[in-house]
Parts: sequence; C-alpha cells; structure tokens
Amino acid sequence: MTEESKKNTEEENVEEDERFKVVIPEPNRVEMPQAEFSEQPDYLKVFADFYISRFEAADLEIMESFDGNHNMIEINTYITNNDSFNRSNLVKHVLNVHAKRFEDILAKIKDQTGIDPQSMKTYEDWNQWYLDRRNDIPQSMS
Repeated sequence: MTEESKKNTEEENVEEDERFKVVIPEPNRVEMPQAEFSEQPDYLKVFADFYISRFEAADLEIMESFDGNHNMIEINTYITNNDSFNRSNLVKHVLNVHAKRFEDILAKIKDQTGIDPQSMKTYEDWNQWYLDRRNDIPQSMS
C-alpha cells in the first residue's frame, strides 16, 4: 500500500468516525435546596419524641382527648409517610412541618390538665404523665 493510499484510508476512517461519533449532552442537573430547619424549643422536641414513641406503640388513645382540628391525623400521616427516618431526624422533620399542630395539642393539654408543657423537660416526665392519665381512667369490672 502506498503512502498516499494509506493517507486516504486514514482520512476516510476519520470522516467515518466523525459521522458516527456519539455526542452525549451535558445533563441539566437540578438539585433540591437543603431544607431549612428553624430552631425548636427543647420542650417541643421532647414532646414530639414522646408522641412518636406512642405512635409507634399504637398507644395514642389518651392523646386523642387533646386533639382539636384534626392535628393528630396530619401528624400521624406525616410520621407514617416518613417512617424511613431515624427518630432524631423524624423529630426534626415533623417539627419543621407540624410544630404548630404540636403546640395546639400542648395548649389543649395545658387548658385541660393545668400542667405547663414547658416544665416537662424529659421523655420520662411525659411518660409518667401519660401513665398517670391512663391510671385515672376507670376500669370496668365485667
């Protein structure tokens, strides 16, 4: 093969390569902005943690008496839809969306029982309160 024919063959190959060259466009990437979490008071975080634990134990009967305006339905739906979060992340996220609903429940608790939710500093405080409320329910003898 002569040099000229080699050159022609190479040029044909280059032309053929360019004809069949695959061009992949750069993707348009859209990223969701990071969620912004407002700082919540500790008593609200503790109550949300307690509430979620009662939800997971299917034990919210007593809490229902403090629900107004279907707050629990909205909170419970959110918890169910986001059950892949670990507890601390779930508390942070549920408060980011439903802090007002938790505050409404706490306001009803304060109105009906006289306890100050801000004085309930630990999970154990809420758990003891819940057990006391449960023990106040009259038991049937049948």
